[in-house]
Amino acid sequence: MGKIEKISAGMSAFAQSLASLAKVALLSRRPSVAVTAGKDEELVVLGNGPSLNDTVADHSDFLASRRLLAVNFAANTPLFRQLKPDYYVLADPHFFNPQGNPAVAALWDAIASTDWRMTLMVPVKAAVPDRVASNVNVSVERYNLTPVEGCRWLSHALFRAGLGMPRPRNVLIPSLMLAIAAGFKTVYVAGADHSWMKTISVDDDNHVVSIQPHFYKDSDNEHARVRKDYMNYPLHQIIYSFYVAFRSYHTLQAYALSRGVNIYNITPGSFIDAFPRKKIR
Repeated sequence: MGKIEKISAGMSAFAQSLASLAKVALLSRRPSVAVTAGKDEELVVLGNGPSLNDTVADHSDFLASRRLLAVNFAANTPLFRQLKPDYYVLADPHFFNPQGNPAVAALWDAIASTDWRMTLMVPVKAAVPDRVASNVNVSVERYNLTPVEGCRWLSHALFRAGLGMPRPRNVLIPSLMLAIAAGFKTVYVAGADHSWMKTISVDDDNHVVSIQPHFYKDSDNEHARVRKDYMNYPLHQIIYSFYVAFRSYHTLQAYALSRGVNIYNITPGSFIDAFPRKKIR
């Protein structure tokens, strides 16, 4: 990198840092995420990609010997009660503005009926239904989704304070940041296929069509909701959002290493290239 490029990069990072500080001042609140990892305990973050079914079927002993974190609509599947995750992370505003969506209502019903100890992690301003808050088995912790970019030293300081995170394009990013905040030093990522680029296309009406398979079968209503959402965006914006997600993983990996945390990707065929791969034996 030449001198001019270095100066330009430095000025850009400085501007991003100022913008991040402004966002933190306006959007962030005191988080309530506690250090709950026991000594030498390991965590498996369970993404909802299609490969998760094979991981659960073939490596049940591996999962049973570690603490588990589930996300999004996992509670609407039989695996929720089979695996009994210790942590559950929700991030998308869709979950907190259900607008009559039966899948979201079923999700909250499932979480409300949890009969084992579980920590539910939600954004600081998210509304949690009373039937969930009143369940003595469910502890609610709150975190900041505020996107932080810019100078690494400042970003890492804000990450460590729980005031922000790498741009949270999807729920896996806050899940991994929360795993670090909870004190885990070894974190595995399963079910994080992220193979969106294999299933994206544009129809004859210039509408982007994105099929995002999960380990469970999405309802027709959910397919319709996603299809409607994608119709509002041109292809270049969607591809840019993919870029943001994959870049955030690299930012997250650098932060994890600075905290002495090892994140391993155990998802077969995953498109995430930021974390070392590890095969489960």
